[in-house]
Amino acid sequence: MEPPDSSVQSPDLGSLELTVENVETALQQLYYDPDMEHKNVAQKWLTQAQTSRQAWQFCWPLLSPDKLPEIQFFGASTLHTKISRHWADLPTDQHQTLRMQLLSHISHFSSGPKMVLTRLCVALASLALHTMPQAWPQAVADMVRVYQPEKAGDQGGSQGGAGVGGGGGAEEEVSAHAHCLALLELLTVLPEEFQSCRLPQARRAQLREALAGEWTAVCPLLRQLLQRQEGNSQVKERALRCLSSWVGLDVPLHGESGGLLQDCFAALSDPELFDTAVETIVSSISQPDCQRYTDALVNLMPLVLGLHDQLKAAARDGDMETSHGICRIAVALGETHSRTLLEQVEHWQGYLALVNMILFCTGIPGHYPVNETTSSLTLTFWYTLQDDILSFEEDKQVVYLQVYRPVYFQLVDVLLHKAHFPSEQDYTSWSSDDKEQFRIYRVDISDTLMYVYEILGAELLSNLYDRLGRLLMDTERPAAWQDTEALLFGFQAIAETIDVNYSDVIPGLIGLIPRISISNIQLADTVMYTIGSLAEWLADHPVMLGSVLPMVLQGLVKAELSVSSVSTLKRICRECRHDLGPYAHDIMTVSQGVLVKDIHKSSQCMWLMQGLGFLLSALPMEEILGSLTTLITPHIQRLDTMAHQEPSPTAKLSIIHILGMLSSLFTTLDISRQDEGSEGTTTAQARPNPVVVVLQQVFTLIQTILSKWLSDSEVVEAVCGVFERSVKTLLNDFAPMVQQLSEMLGQIYSAFPQASALDLTRQMVHIFADEKDHFSPIQALIELVTSTTLSIFQQGPREHPDIVESFMQLHAQALKRRPDLYLSHHQDVKALFYCGVLSLKFPETPTAKSACMFFMELVCHCGDIPPIGQVLQRDGKLLVRTILEMVGSQSLCCLTEHFSEVLFCLNRHCPALLSQWLKEGLHVPGFPSAQVSMEQKDTFSQQLLGEQTNKQRFKEIVKEFSLLCRGLQGTTGYSADY
Repeated sequence: MEPPDSSVQSPDLGSLELTVENVETALQQLYYDPDMEHKNVAQKWLTQAQTSRQAWQFCWPLLSPDKLPEIQFFGASTLHTKISRHWADLPTDQHQTLRMQLLSHISHFSSGPKMVLTRLCVALASLALHTMPQAWPQAVADMVRVYQPEKAGDQGGSQGGAGVGGGGGAEEEVSAHAHCLALLELLTVLPEEFQSCRLPQARRAQLREALAGEWTAVCPLLRQLLQRQEGNSQVKERALRCLSSWVGLDVPLHGESGGLLQDCFAALSDPELFDTAVETIVSSISQPDCQRYTDALVNLMPLVLGLHDQLKAAARDGDMETSHGICRIAVALGETHSRTLLEQVEHWQGYLALVNMILFCTGIPGHYPVNETTSSLTLTFWYTLQDDILSFEEDKQVVYLQVYRPVYFQLVDVLLHKAHFPSEQDYTSWSSDDKEQFRIYRVDISDTLMYVYEILGAELLSNLYDRLGRLLMDTERPAAWQDTEALLFGFQAIAETIDVNYSDVIPGLIGLIPRISISNIQLADTVMYTIGSLAEWLADHPVMLGSVLPMVLQGLVKAELSVSSVSTLKRICRECRHDLGPYAHDIMTVSQGVLVKDIHKSSQCMWLMQGLGFLLSALPMEEILGSLTTLITPHIQRLDTMAHQEPSPTAKLSIIHILGMLSSLFTTLDISRQDEGSEGTTTAQARPNPVVVVLQQVFTLIQTILSKWLSDSEVVEAVCGVFERSVKTLLNDFAPMVQQLSEMLGQIYSAFPQASALDLTRQMVHIFADEKDHFSPIQALIELVTSTTLSIFQQGPREHPDIVESFMQLHAQALKRRPDLYLSHHQDVKALFYCGVLSLKFPETPTAKSACMFFMELVCHCGDIPPIGQVLQRDGKLLVRTILEMVGSQSLCCLTEHFSEVLFCLNRHCPALLSQWLKEGLHVPGFPSAQVSMEQKDTFSQQLLGEQTNKQRFKEIVKEFSLLCRGLQGTTGYSADY
């Protein structure tokens, strides 16, 4: 297609008639006009053209041989659109004519262009699906007859009809070859079109049965084409793809179909067909329905096992493509049909051979993913096999375990070998992507070892321990670090998820770990993670802590072991905190040192602080404050320095980092657990909480920080985070700070409203609103932030969805904890109501959801809080109208459930008013949608009002009405959005 002259102005498509010439003009504009707006106009006009009635006529001239391929493609696509979506527009007496026209055009385009041929084939496939089996009972057989391929490649010609002609000699041979390819294209797209089109369930079942019946015409054809000695590779490849398409229809694998699969295995010997043959075989035997044909599956095993020599040769020669393909076939058969083949006890040796073939694939030489990519394909098979074995009755399990336990012991050796790191020189040369893939691969191996434990049990741990002991005790032949690392990795993988507390080898393992000569990062990391995985065991055997804790502290000072050492120390502090007294000084000293020296990244510093919080929580009360002060003093001093500097990006990062560390520490520093079950509770409670003492000491410093950074939401959020974590952990112990924190929050929010301040206020309400001594400051704080937020609503809240969301959550919490707050004349309930209505309309899902929560709490108190009852009586109609509007079309589908909960509350607490509001709202013509009739709206109203107890049924009624309003009722694919 020639590009248009840029000097010529693009035509106004909206005023053009639907003619062939104008369609060509629009296509030219779509493809070549540099103006995107013109392209979009052309696209829209062409889409409308395709849906018009005239499209049945103008599509044929577009397929003329003298047209350009882009135009021909649009003509073919238009035909498919009309047939698939507007079939009812075509009179029945024209169906036969349309079929013959399509058959003829497919013949003419059999030599290309391919994109036009494919669209025509899809169009004919759609026509067949509309007319089978009543009007076109043997559609597939007729297609095969029209494009008879028997002589394609022989020196004879085609005998086809319906416009399928030929010349003579070589020309006729080319024509027959092209027709054969066209037929295969047609037969390939037919099942694909069936799978993709939307059909009622009954019609789909009818068509599936009809297509399955047509398999008898397809199968012999495909066998004939695949068995040709001198057959064209292109034809055979298309035949294989055609089979892949049909197996999705659950065609049988026995009889001639089984012979067809054998032909596919024969095609594996042809390098040009190998990849396609693999895809076809895998898709064929991966169909779960194949399990009906047990004999066929048994007959497949020799074919798969016959590939073992080819697999070994490929592995030896480093032919990754071949080994990968054969492995996929073996895994497809073994994994999809594991239980079925296990049950064929008379063929147990064949299936055992297949399992061993897959084991060979698991252990294929090379390092994943650099030298091989095959082994990862097999890992889910081992889970499937063990799961199936363990699903049998106990007497059968015994038999299967006798056969397969030795295989699983071999598998452990293979997996640990595959988990080996390469030499440091090779590993250094790997790309970061290769290293990440290898890391994920090792995670998959660790998961597989966990499944293996289900089969082998404690004997597996004993096996690993014995091997590790031999490695570490052999002084004459020092082991390669990779061997030690792999065995530890195996231990860690199992201990991470399996309860090893009763294993008799763990004490020995703990004794061996200090003997490991750590020579590199990978080994050191695995040592750390292994110790971490045994943290719960160490909690039950604290006498062993002294063996491994020094190694963890040594790792803590090394930046390259940051993640593993910090996470391990945190786990030990959490699980063993009550037994760490003798080691507390060393832990605190080393931790303080690494924190001051900034050895670890910010996230690891947070983890470390959480661990130290656990540790401090278990210290004697008289020691906690001193240790806590020693720990945080350097950071408080640094914070003080930053607070008195002029604001800068560097100062900001430091402030947020230090505040984050304090938040992390206060999250886990919980001394209340010391009092559980003790008689000294009164004495303990008489002392101020150490966290409160520290917060009171730094309160002025925090105010100084806020004075300079009040407009920075990240700094304010970090400050609020310190107090929010403290409140959540300390609960009532935070009481001494309620007054001053309430005052500070009010000042923060009044000067610069931010969502984090509202979230902290909500937390304060949750814990202290019921406390008589703290009711006054909490009430004053709520009134202040409410007044400030109402000003935001008056100015326009759309720019602050986070504030609106937190504001709605705050009042939902306040209504739940202290509804009497709304008896005060300082609380403008009417203004809050209108803010809630506005919030319901926010496009942000969390904001609208929070507004729904607010109204659910509000409605519950319409009877006991007069101001709420009055505003609901006066303005409830607006609330219901807004919800109906949102349910009808304005909101995201996923919010419908939350809107329905508000309506449900209204129906339970004020049904008479809801009835009146529904009647007034729904009787407005076209509201909430023009797609629902007055009768449908009356039905909806009656159904709602009649359901006051079953909330789930109530939600379904609202959901159905919402779909009806949007024109989606009965449409598949939308239920998941709700």
